Amino acid sequence: MTNVLLKTVEIFSDGACSGNPGPGGWGTLLRCDGREKELCGFEEQTTNNRMELTAAIAGLEALKKPCQVLLTTDSEYLKKGMTEWIDGWIRRGWVNSQKKPVANRDLWEKLLKLNEIHQIEWNWVRGHDGHAENERCDELARNAIKAARSSN
Repeated sequence: MTNVLLKTVEIFSDGACSGNPGPGGWGTLLRCDGREKELCGFEEQTTNNRMELTAAIAGLEALKKPCQVLLTTDSEYLKKGMTEWIDGWIRRGWVNSQKKPVANRDLWEKLLKLNEIHQIEWNWVRGHDGHAENERCDELARNAIKAARSSN
């Protein structure tokens, strides 16, 4: 197989929920070659964890070809899920360590497929701690909730 040089893309993602469960939003910032793109979305009834996963999925799905991705999240659930837990879940037939079905399996399976396409480095930052891109993604997520509420 030929070794091709993949473009490096930074993705920052965050999710938010007004109540948990409740109305939720997600925000994603993509950066490549000095350009940035922001994405956001809303779900009427969801959880914070679902919004965290959805934000990462949206960023990865926005990529048109395989890339080297530096994905930064403030969700330990997302980072540990993809770097520590997912292999065990699959081995146990999508059952977690408490012998219960893995929550959000549909989204984990999407992430798994995207992880096969891209070379992803999963990074965690503390939320609400002054990380500029994480703060912007949080703002995008919260604005998506506000926009949906004001349009109803």
